Amino acid sequence: MAAGAAQAAAAAVEEVGSVGQFEELLRLKAKSLLVVHFWAPWAPQCAQMNEVMAELAKEHPEVSFVKLEAEGVPEVSEKYEISSVPTFLFFKNSQKIDRLDGAHAPELTKKVQRHASSGSFPPSANEHPKEDLNLRLKKLIHAAPCMLFMKGTPQEPRCGFSKQMVEILHKHNIQFSSFDIFSDEEVRQGLKTYSNWPTYPQLYVSGELIGGLDIIKELEASEELDKICPKAPKLEERLKVLTNKASVMLFMKGNKQEAKCGFSKQILEILNSTGVEYETFDILEDEEVRQGLKAYSNWPTYPQLYVKGELVGGLDIVKELKENGELLPILRGEN
Repeated sequence: MAAGAAQAAAAAVEEVGSVGQFEELLRLKAKSLLVVHFWAPWAPQCAQMNEVMAELAKEHPEVSFVKLEAEGVPEVSEKYEISSVPTFLFFKNSQKIDRLDGAHAPELTKKVQRHASSGSFPPSANEHPKEDLNLRLKKLIHAAPCMLFMKGTPQEPRCGFSKQMVEILHKHNIQFSSFDIFSDEEVRQGLKTYSNWPTYPQLYVSGELIGGLDIIKELEASEELDKICPKAPKLEERLKVLTNKASVMLFMKGNKQEAKCGFSKQILEILNSTGVEYETFDILEDEEVRQGLKAYSNWPTYPQLYVKGELVGGLDIVKELKENGELLPILRGEN
C-alpha cells in the first residue's frame, strides 16, 4: 500500500526537460496553479523538497507540480533569474505570480495553500500568518543598515522610479541592500500596510522608513541625504580586503556547508581533500561583489580561488594543479 501511494505521488509531479515542454505546460495549465521546482540532482536539499512536493501533490490534486533541472534547461533558468537551487516559481494564467528561494517546506506549503485557494482563507486561519508576516517584514527592513524595496534589482530595475532611486544612491556612494518586491507578492502587499506607504520604491535606514523617490530627491536637494544614509567603502578596497580575508579564500555559489552549483560543489570536494584550511564567500548573497570581482580579477566565472590575495583560478585550473601535484604547495603558500 505504502509503495503504491509513493508511486502515485511521484507520478503527480511531472518532469520537464526542454524549453518547448515548459512553454507547452504553461499553456496547458494556464487555468490552474502551476508550481515549478528548479532543482539539481547533486543538491540533497532538492531531493528533500521533491518529497515535500510529492506530499503536496497528494493534498492538492487541483494544483500542477513540476520539476525542472536548473542546469539542464539553462534557457528557462536564465529567463527567470534562477541563481541557486532549490527555487520554486508559481504560475497562474501563464504568468509568474510568486517565488520562493531555498528549502523552506513550511513556506512552500503556505504559498501553495494560499495560491490554490486564491486567497480565500477564513479569518481564523489568517490570524497567525499575518503575525508571521509582520515579523518577517521587520526582519527584512532591518536586514541591512540601508534597505531599498524596489521593482527589480539594482542591476536590472523594472520601473523608472526604482531606476532613478538606484542612480541617486549610487551617485552618492551609499551602501545599500535591496529586495525585489516582484519576487514575493506577500511582502509587496504587506509592506504597504506595515509602513503605511502605498507605493514603491521605499527606502529604510536602520529599520525606519525614509520615504519614496520624491522624498529622496528632496533630501538630495537639501544635502541631507549624505547625512542620513551610510556610505559604502570603495568597491576595489572592499574586494582587496575580502580576497585577503584568509590565506586561502574561495568565492563560490553557496558556502562550505551547502554548495549551490555543481562547479562550486566540485571545488569544495577538492579543497576538503587537501586538509588545508580555507574560508568561503557566497557571491549569491552580495550582487556588488559578484559583479565587481569579475572585473577586479579579470575572471568572468565562479568559483574563484585566491591564495594570499592572488587569484589562482577557477575549477578547471584547480583540477589541473591537483593532477600535476602542484595544488598543495600553492595552497600552503610555498609557490
